[in-house]
Amino acid sequence: MIVAESIEVEKTETLDDLMRANCKAELINGRVVRMMAVGHLPSSVAGNIYFSLRLFIRQSAMGLTYTDGMGFAVPKLRSGRQSFSPDVSFYLGPPPKNQMRYIDGPPSFAAEVRSENDYGFAAEGNIAAKRIDYFEAGTLVVWDVDTQGRCIYCYRKSAQHTKEIFRLGQVADAEPAVPGWRINVDDIFRI
Repeated sequence: MIVAESIEVEKTETLDDLMRANCKAELINGRVVRMMAVGHLPSSVAGNIYFSLRLFIRQSAMGLTYTDGMGFAVPKLRSGRQSFSPDVSFYLGPPPKNQMRYIDGPPSFAAEVRSENDYGFAAEGNIAAKRIDYFEAGTLVVWDVDTQGRCIYCYRKSAQHTKEIFRLGQVADAEPAVPGWRINVDDIFRI
């Protein structure tokens, strides 16, 4: 007697599945990857960056800025990633035609604010891999905001392996992604 084994075929998830996730998530390798909620400090830091960008955009009438949870759909990258949901983002293109959906294309600038689980060897590898994905997709500047060290690691697509560090007492920028915008690092970490 031959017994047939049942083989489970994993369903490839899509951007439509991502829209139904009901939480912050990204689409990577055909899977909706859910992200945990963040605490007081990372949320406040992200809010300070967003607030500064929002004021700048109102004065300059340039671009769009988004808070945590905005989705950016990109063509499938070498890593398998198909979307981003940065903590804070700036986008120079037009808003989506369907204003209830994601933006097609990468943000010009992405700020990833570290939570308590974003430290350690494995986390560093994940952060570096995501930064590579951002640059492959076309993002110009990525900030890795270190909430414990109270500094910002700035990476620019034009020099992807060079890390510029903005510390307390300094002024940070996101050139060339957000031309003319500056923010005091102290203001980012002022809670």
